[in-house]
Amino acid sequence: MADITFELNTAGVGELLKSAEMLSLVDSYGAQYVSGMGEGYDYKTFIGRDRAHAYVFATSEKAKKDNLEYNTLLKGAGMND
Repeated sequence: MADITFELNTAGVGELLKSAEMLSLVDSYGAQYVSGMGEGYDYKTFIGRDRAHAYVFATSEKAKKDNLEYNTLLKGAGMND
């Protein structure tokens, strides 16, 4: 067997993680996530220091209460099954 050497281009990966295409992909996931949660939830996307981010949050008092009682944000992400 031949030895294979792999060298990661960290600068290239950094560019990819902060690209407009990645931000668009993250935005589509944020929109999909919020669409299944009902009214009172929203999301924002931004490019951080290392990568594109999306965060989802409750905007109305009803949604905030719903999240406190039922962990809606975690359940929507499949983190609290």
